[in-house]
Amino acid sequence: MISIFKVFNPLNVLWLAILMFILRIGYVAQVPDKLEFTFVEPFARLLVPVSYEYAFSPMANVFLAGVLILAQALLLNYLVNHFNLLGKPTFLPSLMYVTLTSLFSPFMMLSAPLICNFLVIWMLFKLFSFYKGDDAKSTAFDLGMIVAIGSIIYLPYVYLFLAIWIALIIFKPFNWREWVSGILGYFTVFFFFAVFYYLNNKLGNFYHIWAPLGTRFPNSININYYNYLVLVPVVLIIVLYFFKLQQNYYKSYVQVRKSFQLLFFIFLIGGLSFYVKSEFNLNHFLLCAVPAAVFFSYYFINANIRWLYESLYLLLLISIIYFQFNTF
Repeated sequence: MISIFKVFNPLNVLWLAILMFILRIGYVAQVPDKLEFTFVEPFARLLVPVSYEYAFSPMANVFLAGVLILAQALLLNYLVNHFNLLGKPTFLPSLMYVTLTSLFSPFMMLSAPLICNFLVIWMLFKLFSFYKGDDAKSTAFDLGMIVAIGSIIYLPYVYLFLAIWIALIIFKPFNWREWVSGILGYFTVFFFFAVFYYLNNKLGNFYHIWAPLGTRFPNSININYYNYLVLVPVVLIIVLYFFKLQQNYYKSYVQVRKSFQLLFFIFLIGGLSFYVKSEFNLNHFLLCAVPAAVFFSYYFINANIRWLYESLYLLLLISIIYFQFNTF
């Protein structure tokens, strides 16, 4: 499987669609009677004055989520190849993204974090352009607006604003105007949002939008660890990725090294921002799928022992399908 996707072949899109269907068979077989889809935060509900939460049947919900994931996989693949992050054209990023977005059942339905992954990919296009851009002020302003839009869809996305400043530190010499441009872009969107609140006589509630950001980081989380055994091969691949990255780090171009540094911070920000939502939901970690797919791709594109990396990926596929049919 890995060897097929290592080659940049347009026919791999077909194989990708078939694999995505296979990885969702277990969930489709026992899909719930109702699936809720909420694509804006409650504070932005005024923007969508119609009832839409159950507008799609469960099967339509899963199908549309699959279409979005396939589109995101192809966009991510284009991003990685465009910036030459893996050293040669390949279809591995799309394969890894489709695989990672099949890990848990909440990943396979329509959700706000899934919509936000389009914004994550869009941000990466702009963030990576910092390296060769002479003036990053307009790009930082655009990125601030993207984060603001993402915050309206899914509030924890606001923490990805840090990725703008981190990218400026990694790619550019310090320029306070570029740092301020991102803030201006963010508040431009919310200025118009405040006007909308004012026109609807709700300006007094505007400051409540950011109240959840004051939530304390939880001391503990009650989870059934057996349901997360599927992550064992994921963790193993991540560890192998870091070993490969360490071996090849100084052999890579400077832009590639800096890009992987940024992806690591985005991965951390996406993972650690889960606590903002009062109700813990696994679909939050879809925000980590984009950088994680690039990490996985890096390992598999550089792995030399074919039986090992093919077996490791097969183990991951088997684990995903097995845990869809077996819960503890």
